[in-house]
Amino acid sequence: MANRWGIPEWLEDEVRNRDLVCIYCQRPFSSQPPGAGASWEHIINDASIVTRDNIALCCRGCNASKGQKTLADWLKSPYCRAKDITEDTLSPVAKKAL
Repeated sequence: MANRWGIPEWLEDEVRNRDLVCIYCQRPFSSQPPGAGASWEHIINDASIVTRDNIALCCRGCNASKGQKTLADWLKSPYCRAKDITEDTLSPVAKKAL
């Protein structure tokens, strides 16, 4: 059964096993403030792309900041500068999307 985002269970399991920290800021989800843990992310902002290369887990802070921006544009944002998030700090799945 797919979740409310249409992510099949097998892919959800795969992503949960792969993304143990935020794919953007690299903070472990267990160290996030209450209510700011893992959230589902479409790296390329297209909900119809439900693949292992586009579905990931990031923290809610990064997800909210990125919003509908492209990854390349978001990396230039004040949020990323303040958090020291750069192309070099992204997880492999996020780097692949650039």
